[in-house]
Amino acid sequence: MVTSSTPLHVRHVNLAKGFRGGERQTVLLIRALAAHGIGQSLVCRHDSPLPEALADVDVAILHADHQLAGHFRGARADLVHAHEAKAVHWAYLHRRLRGTPYLLTRRVPQPVRNKPFNRLTYRSAACAVAISRIIEQHLDALAWCPIARIPSALSHLPSDSQQVEALRQRFAGRRVVGHIGALVDRHKGQRLLIDAARQLRESHPELLFVCLGQGEDEAALKQESADLDNLVWEGFRSNVGDYLEAMALFAFPSRNEGLGSILLDVMDHDVPIVAADVDGIPDIVVDDRSGVLVPANDAGALARAIVDLLDDPERCLRLTTGARQRLEGFTPAAMAERYLSLYRRLLVPDEA
Repeated sequence: MVTSSTPLHVRHVNLAKGFRGGERQTVLLIRALAAHGIGQSLVCRHDSPLPEALADVDVAILHADHQLAGHFRGARADLVHAHEAKAVHWAYLHRRLRGTPYLLTRRVPQPVRNKPFNRLTYRSAACAVAISRIIEQHLDALAWCPIARIPSALSHLPSDSQQVEALRQRFAGRRVVGHIGALVDRHKGQRLLIDAARQLRESHPELLFVCLGQGEDEAALKQESADLDNLVWEGFRSNVGDYLEAMALFAFPSRNEGLGSILLDVMDHDVPIVAADVDGIPDIVVDDRSGVLVPANDAGALARAIVDLLDDPERCLRLTTGARQRLEGFTPAAMAERYLSLYRRLLVPDEA
């Protein structure tokens, strides 16, 4: 029996193949929860990068390459936390096999499809956590299970002064408009950046669009922008913090976005933001208080907002100051405390 004084063991599940925002948030949460002394294990694929990212954390790694594997490895957990869609299926099966309750975190803004298995897995969950208001609204409309809202956290991305100086020297004479995101246009909207760069090429030759990331549209995006000398594709970079320090502005024209947690790291490096007014982004970027919001799918509005903001240093300072003031509620520690409170409430409802 679990009581308020019983040490908890939480089994995190993330069966994603790569390492994107959801995996970064899984790592941040496990690290922050470790400070509370609870037991933790992680179910992930054999080829997952998560174990390496958690090599210095006391967390048991249990390998499972699909939803049917790994259910009888390791000691019994008190609660399973599913961090992505395949993990939800794993958690449901685990509950059927071993009776362990589970919660899930929903990170994408698209409504859950009203299919029999989705209804079954959500209705069997102890709770569904939404990372933004728009996701919470979608889940609330379905009314399949209890809902909580816990936003993602910033990463405190480090920077190296020598690397930052090298980037500034490389981009000397240019004002860097940065972008970081998977190169998947239907999600992150990089074609809008290409269009904005093309619009500003002649009128503002000092601007240089620098895009970090890799993804399925990489080859197509490079081909479509091959004629532009004011846009560069940097590919995947591990030293994101160094690049943030070299940016004059950050552009984030996503077409859909659960929350956009990279914006928190941009704010943490005091870079002014122009972002699309879509889905969960307004949970982070409050227009004209912590950044500038523009209509989604509007390259012209994006280009105008970039120029207007860069031409107004006082406004840039006001927005970055406002952005930093918002970060207190988005730290890994704050996220971990909210999840830990939720874990205990689910397991010991009479003592919460």
